[in-house]
Amino acid sequence: MSGATGQPRANLRVKAPGPDGSPTLSFANTFSSFSLSLSLPPPLVQMRPSTVLASTLAMTARAAPTFPELNLKGLADPAGALDSLSAYFSLMADKVQAARLLSAAPVCDVSRAQMPAGVDGLPPPAEGLTLRHVAVGRGTQNYTCRTGKEDAAPLAVGAVATLFNATCIAALYPDLLGRIPSMAVHFNLSDAERLGPSAMPRSGVHYFADSSTPFFDLDTPALGIGRAPCAKNGTADAPSTAAVGQRGDKAVAWLRLTAKQGATNGIREVYRVTTAGGSPPPTCRGLPAEFEVQYAAVYWFWQGADSG
Repeated sequence: MSGATGQPRANLRVKAPGPDGSPTLSFANTFSSFSLSLSLPPPLVQMRPSTVLASTLAMTARAAPTFPELNLKGLADPAGALDSLSAYFSLMADKVQAARLLSAAPVCDVSRAQMPAGVDGLPPPAEGLTLRHVAVGRGTQNYTCRTGKEDAAPLAVGAVATLFNATCIAALYPDLLGRIPSMAVHFNLSDAERLGPSAMPRSGVHYFADSSTPFFDLDTPALGIGRAPCAKNGTADAPSTAAVGQRGDKAVAWLRLTAKQGATNGIREVYRVTTAGGSPPPTCRGLPAEFEVQYAAVYWFWQGADSG
């Protein structure tokens, strides 16, 4: 597919089948020098050419290396996953093209960012707090099945995720931010910790300090936002429209977390919203004693007046 001069263009090639008989679709976006390989189940090569071609994959206006391979084989709904990716890339292409028409670069005003609202059971940030940072988290929700009972529900034992700076995306392109988790959950983190085919810089890590203390470390040399051990303060089921994960797993709950003693730089509250995937199967039947479920989410960090 090609467009007029200066317009995003995407090319599609179908490579020869690999050893397992699965062909690979390869895209090249000449507008952004972007390329991506997708390993698809054979039926999708026939099912989705128009969807694929509609995705211009305009991720960045500068040259970029080849990005990680996305393997859709074995997914519960590979066609749905490809649709989610297509919608994200198409929206990104629109944003890139619109930005080229501006006379000046848009200003990243964090105060303009609006956290999703209207979820029953999740209280708003405390009065007086201001938004400090927005990050997309990509990692795993971790579970255990150690009761020996196959009909028992898996027990959550924490999470591990890499955090990527999405603050300016939240302020300037909130519709795009809302689509990132549904895209990112289908890309496994590379050795370079790249968030799928995006150029979002790393802003920190998330893990559990103990079984009940989610911990966020954003004290990087580039940002120095701070560190925050937290406790769960509110929870709400993800909306019914939330994106599923790699195996069709439901989106994990949205959370409000409050900072514990030891938090730095005035971090007071953290919200986990816009989740994709991460939920375990209903029972432990056929599962190992410990397992992980891939997930993505958007984290909003709120600070107090004493942030320094």
